[in-house]
Amino acid sequence: MAATLTARIRQRFPAFTLDVDLQLPGRGVTALFGQSGSGKTTCLRCLAGLERAGDAYIEINGQVWQDSQRGLFLPPHQRPLGYVFQEASLFAHLNVRRNLEFGWKRIAASQRKVELEQACELLGIGHLLTRMPTHLSGGERQRVGIARALLASPGLLLMDEPLAALDSQRKAEILPYLERLHDELDIPVVYVSHAQDEVARLADHLVLLDAGQVLASGPIAQTLARLDLPLALGDDAGVIIHGQVQAHDPAYQLLSLALPNTDLHIRVAHGPLPLGSPLRFKVQARDVSLSLDGQGQSSILNRLPVTVTGQRVADNSAHVLVSLDAAGTPLLARVTRYSWDQLGLGVGSAVWAQIKAVAVLA
Repeated sequence: MAATLTARIRQRFPAFTLDVDLQLPGRGVTALFGQSGSGKTTCLRCLAGLERAGDAYIEINGQVWQDSQRGLFLPPHQRPLGYVFQEASLFAHLNVRRNLEFGWKRIAASQRKVELEQACELLGIGHLLTRMPTHLSGGERQRVGIARALLASPGLLLMDEPLAALDSQRKAEILPYLERLHDELDIPVVYVSHAQDEVARLADHLVLLDAGQVLASGPIAQTLARLDLPLALGDDAGVIIHGQVQAHDPAYQLLSLALPNTDLHIRVAHGPLPLGSPLRFKVQARDVSLSLDGQGQSSILNRLPVTVTGQRVADNSAHVLVSLDAAGTPLLARVTRYSWDQLGLGVGSAVWAQIKAVAVLA
């Protein structure tokens, strides 16, 4: 039976009511996404047992953590979880090594899922072990905090906007380490964020929350491509595609990536990777243009035959969001209403999607 995380939570608060009924994959990264006040952190705290919802059923890969109908509630210290807050909250009187060892030594050697050396290597903090927390940058402190949570050998890792307190440079520094955790550790993660770029890089499954309610829950590639959700309306709207390295052009530093289950491919400006290796990338809706003709020379390297599957007016009434199908791979395009009308487009139209290689985010 596939690993799963079941969370049915209903709790009234002064400002809103949290009412979720979720069946989530018990592997990979699930993102709880939404604007401030949507209930993301409250939901996470209920999973951790830091908030005791009056009506809840929480089960993680076969282990029940809360069942209100049976009066069952495991307190946080009895739940095999790790929790990463916005601030690392390291013990100021302990150096990095002793911070890491604080929880790790309390786990029996036979039950450890992550060893100290492995955590240090994954997060790139081996050179920091003798430093005190006051001598760490914000990004370094957060990496130590994540490593400390991993060393508790959790059955579930909860991350509450771990990059929110960092500037853009520190975020760019830490995101590759979070991607390594996703790729190399078999620990399910629930990741709270209101930043779509983080979610696009890290998540496998997306839960969209609004005012305590679930607007959508599903695989990220499908959910981001839905025109009926507010995710498609913003300037950072786009889709996630899992490609496979088909070829590399060393002279021009271009990767050719095969789209899933098709002969179509996309070229992207990128260094070499082994043939056949997977690469996840994002195509922004604003970087996709449409043409009735796929011929002719152009600086735009990627031209894919697609079918229009839907359209709606964007947040800017001069723009239209267009959903496209590229042999089974969903795409979004953001074009002007003028262009939509001038091209005579409609649902079912066969057109060409044009995507700059330098615009593909891999």
